[in-house]
Amino acid sequence: MAKEILNLKPESVWKHFYELTQIPRPTGHTKAVEKYVVDFAKSLNIDVKQDKVGNVLVTKPASKGMENAPTVILQAHLDMVPQKNSDVKHDFLKDPIDAYIAGDKVKARSTTLGADNGIGAAAILAILEDSSLKHGKIEGLFTIDEEEGMVGAFGLESGFLTGSILLNLDTEEEGELCVGCAGGIDENVSWQFKEVEVPAGDVALKINLTGLRGGHSGGEIHLGRGNANKLMFRFLKQAVAEVEARLSFIDGGSLRNAIPREAFAIVTVPAENVDDLLDLVDEYQEIYSEEYRSIENNLSLKAEKTDLPKSLIPEEIQDDLINAVEACPNGVISMLQDFPGIVESSTNIASVKSTEGLVEIKFLTRSSSETKKYALDSSINSLFSLADAKVEAVNAYPGWQPNANSAALEVMKDIYIRKFGKDPIVQVVHAGLECGIILDSTPGLDIVSFGPTIMNPHSPDEFVEIDTVERFYDYLITILEELK
Repeated sequence: MAKEILNLKPESVWKHFYELTQIPRPTGHTKAVEKYVVDFAKSLNIDVKQDKVGNVLVTKPASKGMENAPTVILQAHLDMVPQKNSDVKHDFLKDPIDAYIAGDKVKARSTTLGADNGIGAAAILAILEDSSLKHGKIEGLFTIDEEEGMVGAFGLESGFLTGSILLNLDTEEEGELCVGCAGGIDENVSWQFKEVEVPAGDVALKINLTGLRGGHSGGEIHLGRGNANKLMFRFLKQAVAEVEARLSFIDGGSLRNAIPREAFAIVTVPAENVDDLLDLVDEYQEIYSEEYRSIENNLSLKAEKTDLPKSLIPEEIQDDLINAVEACPNGVISMLQDFPGIVESSTNIASVKSTEGLVEIKFLTRSSSETKKYALDSSINSLFSLADAKVEAVNAYPGWQPNANSAALEVMKDIYIRKFGKDPIVQVVHAGLECGIILDSTPGLDIVSFGPTIMNPHSPDEFVEIDTVERFYDYLITILEELK
């Protein structure tokens, strides 16, 4: 069914996006798509090189008469977020994405679509392929593993790029020109322990929290969607206090930059308290449905009897874990003063998982302020240290500070007004972009980010609005013609 998108316009962009949907490319597994880009460049007989980490740079000479125009870097990342619901059979390492047309949108069947950032990459491939376009020298930069750790951007070496203007094609609201973004830090929290026996006479139940919308923990953190981990631990605290529940297993969320949509726990309770636990589940189903009635229409909290586990998490670790997650801030922490309505700082309790003798929590903390980013990191460190957990901060990356004197921005604003009859919105986004990191390796770049409208990225509800892809690409072509 995915081939139906080949009939959409602009055909060249959708052709390449279709090809990308057929190549499994979750973060950390981009070798095949790297090869696709390298082979594509060789087929056009234009220069291509790859750096040590795997980033691909394709260089297209200037059109006749445009030799004196500045070199423009077009940049997108090759990896995609692999998200699906637990009841969906899909192997992101082997299976292609099944994209389809749904009215005025392109979606994927029960998985993420990969429009983030596949549409941007497809647009660059289309530009490189089209010999009829007028433009200065172009460097098409395809970075790897952006979605977790910004690996490609961090791996860029000084001198790899020669351009003076960088157009990042990785924002998700057509009509917006992005000139800044938040930085972030990954936090890892863990407890190691020796498991204990299940009390005699206990009965085991599996608690299933499903149906949440999830989404991008940067671009959609302000929408008030439920975090499956926060909701699960809120319930567990009550279950421990009221019905003597003991925790054996927890599995909530998956990726740092996705708001968790599902969480599962196995608990044991004395046999005489089973009905009370089931009543508590029903009570919290009603509470959550009421609290999120206009946001989470499919929220489901259920319990079912299951086989008795071999062991439990020790009570002191269980209590520290539950209390710490309950106390930990999650979601929006502060808003930007100079850009009303834009989040400044946030946290996302992305995943909580237990294995034999170990519980691990993973966070992504974001902020447009470097000092507030580290202050929030310090708060989280203090909280979990008090709970006797091991806490470490890793993969810190800088934000991208706005450039008030951007010449490229002024040209792009003028073009947008002429083409579409209205002013573009100049914006700073809370999502993480590679721009600030790329600036570290290539100082002085004039950078603007833009793209088509992509909704619900990092979730199986992801879609791209078809008509915005055509406007985005037409706009990109005109920019390249006029950046002289």
